[in-house]
Amino acid sequence: MKHHHFIIISLPIQGHINPTLQLAKNLSRAGVRCTFVTTVNGFSKLNNLPSIDGLFYASISDGNDDGTAKMDFSDYMKQLKRVGSENLKKLVDKYAGDGHPVTCLVYTFILPWVAEVAREINLPSAFLVIQSATAFAIYHHLFSINNNGVYSSTNEINLSFPIKLPELPLVFRDDIPSFLLLNDPYSSFMIPVMREHIQNLEHDTNPRVLINTFNELEEKSLKFIDKIGIYSIGPLIPSAFLDGIELEDKSFGCDLFEKSETYCQWLDSKLEGSVVYVAFGSIAMVKEEQKEEVLQGLLESEMPFLWVNRSSKEDDKKKNDEIYGLNGKGMIVPWCSQMEVLFHKSIGCFVSHCGWNSTLESTIAGVPLIGVPQLADQFTNIKMVEEVWGTGVRARVEEEEGGIVKREELKRCLGVLMGDGEKGNEIRRNVKKYRDLAVEAVKVGGSSQNNLNKFLESL
Repeated sequence: MKHHHFIIISLPIQGHINPTLQLAKNLSRAGVRCTFVTTVNGFSKLNNLPSIDGLFYASISDGNDDGTAKMDFSDYMKQLKRVGSENLKKLVDKYAGDGHPVTCLVYTFILPWVAEVAREINLPSAFLVIQSATAFAIYHHLFSINNNGVYSSTNEINLSFPIKLPELPLVFRDDIPSFLLLNDPYSSFMIPVMREHIQNLEHDTNPRVLINTFNELEEKSLKFIDKIGIYSIGPLIPSAFLDGIELEDKSFGCDLFEKSETYCQWLDSKLEGSVVYVAFGSIAMVKEEQKEEVLQGLLESEMPFLWVNRSSKEDDKKKNDEIYGLNGKGMIVPWCSQMEVLFHKSIGCFVSHCGWNSTLESTIAGVPLIGVPQLADQFTNIKMVEEVWGTGVRARVEEEEGGIVKREELKRCLGVLMGDGEKGNEIRRNVKKYRDLAVEAVKVGGSSQNNLNKFLESL
């Protein structure tokens, strides 16, 4: 495998970088030369990039290297495709001239143009799916030309519900990735992009799709899409938290945000399984009314909690000081090492937006979830968590209150997961079961390890 050289390219978004960089680390340790690539501006913001033999870094221009140009997301992505395509080809040419020719391009969500570049320069490519296999199965069902998907040729279809996928629960409006709904603000951009992703694969004579999941978690979803070169290679989690083979691999290795250094000592002072961890990811901006309901629900529950709140507002800083003063019951920090927190013995449950990374990380840590989905595939993830895997519960929203989870509902969910009732005990047993299965999947001879080897052999 020494002759391989992969370029693995990601948008500079924390939830995209974490699994993408972990894949690069895993491949490098397997003897594959990897170059992790993101935009010039995004690369300048990365902290603590890992130093591993065979792992290299590069950046390409998106036409906004200093980050000062203001444009909407759709316009930015068009510019990234135009400018990034040319600069990616130049980077490939550079490595060929340096004696390290690139043998494969790996790309993530919202970057389908990388597959077009690969075809143009006669290189194989692989689509790294950093969402669940279930979400990908929904995209394939809706956008596939071969399956006459309803979105295969138009952006203007109002979907009919429920959607039926073989052997999977019925998918209702509240379960689908939100950008597939025409009233979603991102639908006009995301629907064409997802169509391009799926149809690129259908036009490829040898499509390759790497998915950050494992067979034992999503067997039925993987079976539904197994005709397009699927390789489940997850969980893409630092080794120290999973198989324990690389004990120094304790973090994803980069952060776009500065983390607090005070929370570990605070967690050390708490009883085992007593703390509620709250975090809503690196993208979604939670409504102020929702934050207030979560805060009041936590305070009224009288359970200690650690809350990651990225807001830099002065009011939030004051609120942090006030909460920290409530006999140490609560603590708010701007950012943290989520894996470090989830694996701390004091954590009893995780109130989460249910992004796929957080969903997997919670499972690997053996921590039950309370889902408060905000956007995209998070609605699909919490459906699987609650109805299929039984590893958490969904906090129900009050539609007449603007889709807000009220404090009483949060307290109900906390009572289930933090209490000694049969449902809570069953959920904890399920989380432990899937954690054990994940560890087996990434070991030598495990399903994910075997799939990674099969992928490399396919090249």
